[in-house]
Formats: sequence, C-alpha cells, structure tokens
Amino acid sequence: MVDITSQVEGELRRSGLEDGVCFIYVPHTTAGITINENADPSVIADIQATLNRLVPWEGPYSHLEGNSAAHIKSTLVGNSVMVLVESGRLKLGTWQGIFLCEFDGPRSRKVHIKFQ
Repeated sequence: MVDITSQVEGELRRSGLEDGVCFIYVPHTTAGITINENADPSVIADIQATLNRLVPWEGPYSHLEGNSAAHIKSTLVGNSVMVLVESGRLKLGTWQGIFLCEFDGPRSRKVHIKFQ
C-alpha cells in the first residue's frame, strides 16, 4: 500500500480547483484505492495482514493466471474513491491518507484523477 496523498494534492494545486470533488480511480483488476489512516504505519500492516488471512495467495482458485487472490482483494477494497475539495484542499480527516493498493506486484500502475 503506497500513500499517494501528496501526489493527489499536487495535482489538485495544479488544477486550481477551489471547491468541488476529486475522483481517484485505478484502472487495474489487481490493484485498488482506499482511504485510511496514514499516521501510524501499523494500521496499514494490520490491513495487509488481515487481507492476507481472509484471501490467502494459495487457495482453491480456478483462474489459470495464478493471481486470483489479487483479483479478490481488489474487489474487496475497490478501485475508486471520491474526496470533497474545499478552499483548494482535499477534505480528508486529520489522520486520513489516500492509498494505492498493489495486490499483484510490483507492477507499473496508473492512477486517474479527475476534478469537478
């Protein structure tokens, strides 16, 4: 899980948007986007450990590519988030950050951001 909050904030500054909505989307079937605590790294470690317990890499999967666990984790986490923008800033909570979740990597990924 990679904290991409500062990159999204940089794109917001470049956009000049003062008030609106920020949409963040990852167009990959084995990656996800989530918002969670970015102050204590143990939170991310706990999320990763729990996802690995819930969806182990080895399992009775049918998908021939061998990465079914990554597809399932992506489905559980989701591929997009929306954040309000007020006064030119992301309206995140005090401890919140935006995370790109890589479940089948390392791989090269794209994140799409749209402001309205």
